Amino acid sequence: MRNTYKIYLISDSTGETIDRIFLALKSQFINFEYELNQFSFTRTENQINNILNEAKSRNNSIILYTIVNNKIANFLLDQSNKKNIPCFDVMGDLILNFSKIINQKASREPSAQHVMNDEYYDRIEAIQFTMEHDDGKQTEDIEKSDIILLGVSRTSKTPTSIYLANRGYKTSNIPLVNENSIPNKIKSKNLKSCIIGLITEPERLYDIRKNRLNSLKENENIEYVNITQIRKEVEDSKKIFQTNQWPTIDITRKSVEETAASVIKIYEIKNKKNV
Repeated sequence: MRNTYKIYLISDSTGETIDRIFLALKSQFINFEYELNQFSFTRTENQINNILNEAKSRNNSIILYTIVNNKIANFLLDQSNKKNIPCFDVMGDLILNFSKIINQKASREPSAQHVMNDEYYDRIEAIQFTMEHDDGKQTEDIEKSDIILLGVSRTSKTPTSIYLANRGYKTSNIPLVNENSIPNKIKSKNLKSCIIGLITEPERLYDIRKNRLNSLKENENIEYVNITQIRKEVEDSKKIFQTNQWPTIDITRKSVEETAASVIKIYEIKNKKNV
């Protein structure tokens, strides 16, 4: 019988950073069974004592934390050691070493990454723009897009767009039905937006579409899941991308994060050429 570990993620901010770090960490272990307990905005010794008392009462507890306030972080580490609970600061050494390299003292301010500066408002603007330009809903001002994604139905255009928006990129996405479904504006040689085609293997697309219809309890749209038609759609989209000399990304075995990383790389290369 395998052990089930009780993982405690403790943060003095929103917990977004520690959550992402744990996501990356757990992916490295195949047979890792765990129960997740998340605590955000943990900024007092009383809060920490309550968490540690719970963790101590259970078997196989492990604590991971991102707390930038030295006093609270040291208290957590000291009390965890006294209770013999494994406790790891996932960013402590990184901040300390980075501080030494750049010869600058860290602010040690919780939620510093969420400060409402120009970058924050640019990201909010990008998210709003992207939501308004999802699925070809608005194309009149599409030239304002940083990135334009095209692809046949169910090629992860929307989730990739939203992810990119959260990174600060104004992203439009357009469902590719045929050549006529592409707005004339984006065929202009003077368009500065980075245009990228998303493609996938027809068999994988068939599975995704079939699952989609099943979840909607819809059985009438037969052409949507016709494998012969799907193969034609994918091939036609490739020809369109090739004709227009638009770079493509095969998303078949990529997560949204991986697809977005590839998009950003293409965007950066295009911008360097235009400098």
